[in-house]
Amino acid sequence: MGSAVHDGTTDVELAAALARHDADALAEIYRRHGGVVWALARRVLRDPQRAEEVAQTVFTDLWAAPERYDPARGSLRSWLLTRAHGRSVDVVRSEQARRRRDEQAGRRDATPAPEADVEATVAELDLAAHVRRALDTLPPEERDPIVLAWFGGLTYRDAAARLGQPEGTVKSRIRAGLGRLRRALEAEGVTP
Repeated sequence: MGSAVHDGTTDVELAAALARHDADALAEIYRRHGGVVWALARRVLRDPQRAEEVAQTVFTDLWAAPERYDPARGSLRSWLLTRAHGRSVDVVRSEQARRRRDEQAGRRDATPAPEADVEATVAELDLAAHVRRALDTLPPEERDPIVLAWFGGLTYRDAAARLGQPEGTVKSRIRAGLGRLRRALEAEGVTP
């Protein structure tokens, strides 16, 4: 539900109001564009709940960093849809990668292995569980670039483009996140 304060306000003016932390401006932007952002995410993901999560992320990111939207480069709607599409594709790719890992693990589990291989597999699975738990402790701005770069196989530049962030910012966040990740793993007794 938009605010009457912003009736007739252009999207560019609303984006400028976001920079001043005007929550009514965000509400109006969501009223105008939330449905189409959700619909695009729904079409890509084919899952209403995940589409809602993507839409929430897009609008939360806009609130957190309204300066990322540059009116000189296009309309706010186009920017929001581009972000929603990118996030949705990331979710699809992540799900596909998870399924491939699960399938590989299933094939590995179905194949009888020598005892030494079983021990190595158990150690790898235990390490993977530690890493997943440690990743979950990171803030999203550090976790997302790490997942894209280290586990998704993207370059820093590709991860930065996917996240819509400067390459230097992504590198710094990956570096900081890896430091936190190392400390979290050490706290669990996992050492290199």
